[in-house]
Amino acid sequence: MSTLTVAVRVPARAVLAITMASFLGFVTFLWPFVVAPGTFGSTQTPPLMFGVLLLLVLAVIFAEIADGRIDAKALAMLGVLSAINAALRPLGAGTAGIETVFFILVLAGRVFGPGFGFALGCTSLFASALLTGGVGPWMPYQMFGCAWVGMFAGLLPRARGRAEIVLLAAYAAVSGYFFGFMLNLSFWPFSLDPTSSIAYQPGLPVLDQLHRYLTFFTVTSLGWDTGRAVTTAVLVTLAGPAVLGAFRRAARRARFRAAPTFTAPMPTSVNPGATSDGRRRPLPDPDGATDRLPVDR
Repeated sequence: MSTLTVAVRVPARAVLAITMASFLGFVTFLWPFVVAPGTFGSTQTPPLMFGVLLLLVLAVIFAEIADGRIDAKALAMLGVLSAINAALRPLGAGTAGIETVFFILVLAGRVFGPGFGFALGCTSLFASALLTGGVGPWMPYQMFGCAWVGMFAGLLPRARGRAEIVLLAAYAAVSGYFFGFMLNLSFWPFSLDPTSSIAYQPGLPVLDQLHRYLTFFTVTSLGWDTGRAVTTAVLVTLAGPAVLGAFRRAARRARFRAAPTFTAPMPTSVNPGATSDGRRRPLPDPDGATDRLPVDR
């Protein structure tokens, strides 16, 4: 069974912080089902308010993860993979839902652990947003969605060989739908249409509101998310064995969080026939005299 190397170790305090942040994140996404109608005075207030909340939560999480729990080698790996994902994202975005960024998140989260996957999801989307000019109120939602994809990949059960590839491919497909399902909640409540049966209607019971959203998701987004799910699953199936092997070799060679070992220096050999300044020491004479010098043989 392959050994999973965790680049970013998540101690108990960071686990608690990530759990609380994930809870607040879910509340942020699912607020249309829990916030009473009329709470907000305008449609611009919720996305801005929750966007700031997400950024604050992410700042807390990064502070927890980076507080002496990620070494320089893991940070370098995080930067390299974030740059790769930022470069890959424009190649697939906007074409029938095809996304080329998620399979790296899945495989990296699997090898390097949930903490690394969470951080990689955030930094990848942030870097790609700066690269493509996609900075906006939706960016924190995308960052959190990708962070969950990478984090949950690191929490999958152990497997090896073909079983591991099948497990990762199935998770990749599910995560593609999960990302789309959650991201639609960032704009669905603000496209109000009283005459539509799939638009957000303030004041409805939770089950009726959920039925409207599921219908909206199926009609408007399911096909697009299918492209993402299929693309990610196919990439994991085809490139997964090679990429997993490369990641694991890099993890073994980098030896993340390896404890330094120090060895005592070897004592220098001292010639008993020499003085401290390098001159030969006189040998003691059996008769008590000490004026004889050692004889070179």
